[in-house]
Amino acid sequence: MNSKLKIAIGADHAGFEYKTAITEWLAAEHDIKDFGTYSSASVDYPDFAHPVANAVETGEFTFGILVCGSANGVAITANKHQGIRAAICWQEELAVLARSHNNANIVCIPERFISLDEAKKIVQAFLTTEFEGGRHANRVGKMSC
Repeated sequence: MNSKLKIAIGADHAGFEYKTAITEWLAAEHDIKDFGTYSSASVDYPDFAHPVANAVETGEFTFGILVCGSANGVAITANKHQGIRAAICWQEELAVLARSHNNANIVCIPERFISLDEAKKIVQAFLTTEFEGGRHANRVGKMSC
């Protein structure tokens, strides 16, 4: 990761551990804003997914990272925003495809199903993969309702 990115990050209680570790890992090279949660106490994932999605949708942040137990709840919530393309990724290849083919702007990590090391590899792949454009741009342009 060469250039400094602005990244919004958030999680619910089930994603708190990885969110904290990923935030610390990325903070040395990027501008990170942590939208919470700030403990492992039970919370509602939309309370953190919406602020991250808003921050990316408005252009204040380049990318978002959301973490919860399965990644489903945060992805569904974030994708309610017209300008968001949130992708659940549990392998590096999925992160590469989400960026290169779908121009995803939020990566959703399922903490209960992957290791922290794999989560970091997914985030790195997501942040460093460019959108290919071309035939994919036409498809991405058809996503909004």
